[in-house]
Amino acid sequence: MKTTQALLYSILFWLASLTCLGQNVALFQQFNGRYDFTVVGNTLNPQENNPYSFCTIFNTSSESLNLLPTDQVEKAFIYWAGSGTGDFEIKLNGEIVNSERDFPVFQNELDYFSAYADVTSIVQANGNGLYTVSELDLQTSITGSQYCVNRTNFGGWAILIIFKNENLPLNQLNIYDGLQAVSINQNTLTLTLNDLNVLDNLGAKLGFIAWEGDATLANQETFKFNGFDLTNDLNPLNNAFNSTNSFTGSNQLYNMDLDVYDIESFIQVGNPTATIELKSIQDFVMISTVISKLNNQLPDATIAFESPEIECNSGNISVNYTVFNVNSTDVLPAGIPVSVFANDIYITSFFTQNVLAIGESESGSIGIQIPNTIPADFELKFIVDQNENGIGIQKELNENNNSFSALISLYFFETPVLNNVKSCNLGFTKALFDFSGYENLAKINPEDEVLFYESETDAALEQNPITNFSQYEINEKMKEIFVRVNNERCYQIYSFFLVTKNCPPTIYNLVTANNDGANDTFYIEGLREIFVNFKLEIYNRWGNLIWEGDNQTEDWNGFATKGPRIMGDKVTPGTYYYILNLNDSDYSKPLTGFIHLTN
Repeated sequence: MKTTQALLYSILFWLASLTCLGQNVALFQQFNGRYDFTVVGNTLNPQENNPYSFCTIFNTSSESLNLLPTDQVEKAFIYWAGSGTGDFEIKLNGEIVNSERDFPVFQNELDYFSAYADVTSIVQANGNGLYTVSELDLQTSITGSQYCVNRTNFGGWAILIIFKNENLPLNQLNIYDGLQAVSINQNTLTLTLNDLNVLDNLGAKLGFIAWEGDATLANQETFKFNGFDLTNDLNPLNNAFNSTNSFTGSNQLYNMDLDVYDIESFIQVGNPTATIELKSIQDFVMISTVISKLNNQLPDATIAFESPEIECNSGNISVNYTVFNVNSTDVLPAGIPVSVFANDIYITSFFTQNVLAIGESESGSIGIQIPNTIPADFELKFIVDQNENGIGIQKELNENNNSFSALISLYFFETPVLNNVKSCNLGFTKALFDFSGYENLAKINPEDEVLFYESETDAALEQNPITNFSQYEINEKMKEIFVRVNNERCYQIYSFFLVTKNCPPTIYNLVTANNDGANDTFYIEGLREIFVNFKLEIYNRWGNLIWEGDNQTEDWNGFATKGPRIMGDKVTPGTYYYILNLNDSDYSKPLTGFIHLTN
């Protein structure tokens, strides 16, 4: 297939080649459990490109996969490589596969490449059988080029398959990839394999995918592991990269190598790292993938948390978290510490509660108080298997995956001041209130939503909101109203009070005691149903008490009930004086004034 966007890739490849000779082979993925690996692949070269001189290369080749019936494909990664700036779209069993990561290298004044893609779904669907890579088009890159003169024209592909089988021991598989090379101009290459946890070296092995090795070139061409030469029946000591496939026993995998070695004699229990050294005085060799398998039984604690629940105007947050023991080969004990940091400042610690089997997890929630010395925008970090002093208590398969962090923003705003609302008692503490204006007054931002509730519980649950703001009736002295303000980040609840006030009564001081139905009595509006304990006294002009009454007495109608006159006598028209004691805490002094009595 013609290279997609070939010109763009060529430019990017050329720019990369100006600054580097490749991309370091480094840890890509790790698998822990009852896993092993195999590699299937094939060359595109019709024969060795050295000592032969040819400029023809295929774009299709095939190889068979043969797993046991009990083997289950966990992952499948395809790598392809060749001369030139690369073809990054191929087909595997007729399905289009696009490169997900590209590895260019510039060596001996020429461009070479390797590419990677995850093809797990294809391999899981097809299972055992023939795998064909097609439309890997490199012929244009090598025709009439220096590759043929140098005899470094090559192409090939390999599928690395991670499979699971319950009959396998518990292993740790590390996959390292990139693209680095040795040649006549750069004779040695040392790679460091990190993140190893060697508990048992029994059955340890090391595999690799290498490109462009020539079987006929054997000039001090060695492959060392931890300083020891690796060799076997297919790979002699001085010709490590000789077009062989350890998985099939083939020695005709022209200009590529799929080899695997036993390394249990060359690695020690407890080693966290290992080194690989490639050496070649003449042969040009590129290595793109290294796979290590170690017998290992350890837990692997990891942690993640959800977006915290943030309390407005506060440093209080609530975090739901999960501690995992997923990518592991042994149980994780209970009591593993988890430390919490804000901007790398220690805040608090907590501990796991349960023993976690392989693949299990434990979830929980923790409330955290963020100190006011921490900015409102900060990084929240949880680190599992680390105490306050930064020390872990549990040996793990991977000691570098214990933390989880996220950027958090606390939300602070000034709570608006809502004064209590007062309204006059309409009788027996009944009152009507209008607090509709508070809907806008309570907003922090114009787009905020403001709701009113009769209880704090309703406000928290957003249930039973008050709908009548302008004619809200209560029948008590005081009632608390709760306000919930919702905005895009959080909500806030605060309150104000409705206060029923006994307003002063209205006194009508003209009495025409003639039984005409108008002003026949001394009427005081807003008295009897509000100031139920009132006492009223009426005096004549000489200061003599002529009448007194309370809530049990009818209104004064001009007749005397007290004093020297005969009880029941109608008093003469004139001006009289009243004293009204409301007997209310808001009115410490009596109300006084004059009454005008006429016939």
